[in-house]
Amino acid sequence: MSEIANTPESGNHANTPATSTAQAQPPAVQIDDSKVIAAYSNFCRVTGTPEELIIDFGLNPQPFGVPTEPIPVTQRIVTNFFTAKRLLHALHMTIQRHESTFGVLETDVQKRVQPAAPRS
Repeated sequence: MSEIANTPESGNHANTPATSTAQAQPPAVQIDDSKVIAAYSNFCRVTGTPEELIIDFGLNPQPFGVPTEPIPVTQRIVTNFFTAKRLLHALHMTIQRHESTFGVLETDVQKRVQPAAPRS
């Protein structure tokens, strides 16, 4: 079993003021990850209905240009918009922390390409 802190970043909001360090930590939420299946994804598609958000994940074997073959979707998350908004907030906070430590993540591949140095 793993534990996750009951924090705004984890999506579990506690009504405790953050001003006092003498206050007890919010209770930890226990999770059972013994049956989790991990999968890598370099592709996602977001669709939905007025009530639900559908997020498909897959592996694009041709990440540059338009794929010539269908991308196999291997994982699908269906959630409500409230949970999706909490996920958005948690991901935003996590990316901000990562970028403050390691630098901005450039998502435009063309801007990341470094010109080759001329050979002598």
